[in-house]
Amino acid sequence: MTSSGATRARGWFITIEGPEGAGKTTQAERLVAWLEARGHDVLSTREPGGTWLGERIREVLLARTGAGGRSDPLTDAFLFDAARRQLVTEVLRPALAAGRTVVCARYADSTLAYQGYGAGVPIHVLRALQAAATDGLRPDLTLLLDLPVEAGLARKAPDDITRFEAEFDLAFHRRVRDGFLAMAETEPERFAVIDATRSADEVASAMVRAVDERLARSEPRTAATRIER
Repeated sequence: MTSSGATRARGWFITIEGPEGAGKTTQAERLVAWLEARGHDVLSTREPGGTWLGERIREVLLARTGAGGRSDPLTDAFLFDAARRQLVTEVLRPALAAGRTVVCARYADSTLAYQGYGAGVPIHVLRALQAAATDGLRPDLTLLLDLPVEAGLARKAPDDITRFEAEFDLAFHRRVRDGFLAMAETEPERFAVIDATRSADEVASAMVRAVDERLARSEPRTAATRIER
């Protein structure tokens, strides 16, 4: 990525995805700090959330019920996309139009992975909802932090357990991970797959290399590259 002297009509839109425990929040903070140190005007946000409405929906979606019941996965998808629509219209599009770089922890790929590949809602149904929620806004680069499901879940602190860890089994989370990897394989020009089993410093270094290599050239890769260096 070029330094502060270079501008583009629309800001860069970077998303960070991955299964549970991949370190998305921590690595988003580190990436934002790196971009700001290079002179970029950066907006950091998350899904679900980032707006007043989105944060309220987040509380509903992630709360553990304790009653043994589960939300219908399509209902979950509607809620995620409601929060997403508000984020797109209130935050993302205005920031990008102003030339700001946006870093978002999770975006539309998470709904495809969790409610689609994981919970079985037909992908074509989710893509229709996604089209309405995002109004066609797609990331320039998606950094997929990948690690085995067991390793990711083991990283979660007891007070950080949401209903998606508490109420879904390992098979569900494996399908989620497989879904992310399938999407990366399908869209190699957008995804960079990063080995998240390594140290936080190594993962951060791989992320900034991916940003530099992908966005500075604005050229697609020939494969969904797993950054190992």
